[in-house]
Order: sequence, then C-alpha cells, then structure tokens
Amino acid sequence: MEEKKETENQENEPLEQPQQTAEQNQEPTAEPNSRRHKGRRAHSKALEEAQTKYAELNETYLRLYSEFDNYRKRTAKEKLELSATASAAVMKDLLPVLDDFERALQNMEKNGNETDIQGVTLIYNKLKSTLQKKGLEEIVAIDCEFNTDEHEALTMVPAPDESKKGKVIDVIQKGYKLNGTVIRFARVVVGN
Repeated sequence: MEEKKETENQENEPLEQPQQTAEQNQEPTAEPNSRRHKGRRAHSKALEEAQTKYAELNETYLRLYSEFDNYRKRTAKEKLELSATASAAVMKDLLPVLDDFERALQNMEKNGNETDIQGVTLIYNKLKSTLQKKGLEEIVAIDCEFNTDEHEALTMVPAPDESKKGKVIDVIQKGYKLNGTVIRFARVVVGN
C-alpha cells in the first residue's frame, strides 16, 4: 500500500508541476502584453504629437497663403490705381495750356479773324478730346449747389435772387477730374 501511496504521490506531483509551469508561462506572457501596451501608448503619443504638429503647420501654411493672396490682390489694385492716375501730373501740367486756349479763343472772337478762330478751335478741340479719352473730365460748376469736394470758393457775393443762394454764380477757373478723382478744384464765386 505504501507503494500505491508513493505512486499516487508521484502521479500527483507531476500534475502539480504542469500547473506551476502554466503559471510560469502566464507570467512571461503578461510581460509582452504590457510591453505591447507601452508600445501602443508610445505610438499613440507620437501619433498625437505628429497630428498636433501637422495642425500647427497647416494653420501656419493657411495663414501665409492668405497673407500672400491678400498681398497679391493689394498690389494688383495698387497697380491699377497707379496706371489710372500715373498721368495725373502730366494732365495737371496741360491744364494751363487748355486754359490759355480758351482765353485765346475768347480774344479772337472779339477781334473777328474767322480763319484764325477756326484753326485754333480745331487744335483746342483735338487737345480736349485727347485728354477726355485719357480720363479727363471738366467739373460742371455754374448754377450747381456749392460742393466742397469739387469747388473752391474764392469769394461770396450777394445772390441776385433766392434761387441762387448757396449756388455757384461764376467760375473763375475750371476744375477737372481724372478718372473720377479731382486733380484741380473749380475756383468759383458763391451766392450768399
């Protein structure tokens, strides 16, 4: 019987050993799982950092792109404005010539030399039409309401009647606009 007991014990012992081995096997398998978990955490942290960096870089790119687009539009607009008003200095210099033509025509009409009047009128009209094609327009002032954006009041005189109060009675020097911008104010006499 003793032998039976020993064999039973021997049989029992090997059964216990595999259980320990399974436990021992479980411990090492737990370590790789925690390593994998740590690796996943590190990977997800690196992914979050990369996504954050991407978002920052993308935002910086969009801002720079917007700034450049605004710069491009602004410079295009400035170029248009510059080309539209680049000839303003030349036009201003030609305005006295236009004024002299008008005075010459007025004096010639008094003297009555018809051929001279026709020749000068032809030259005057040609010059005036050329300047108008380039964007020059005369500011209409007589019998208009006084407007400080277009007129410069040199004197104020009593109005001949109530309808002329606050209106332009006489123009001393014509005013001009170039492409809608005043380059010379009309010098006027205003009724008071």
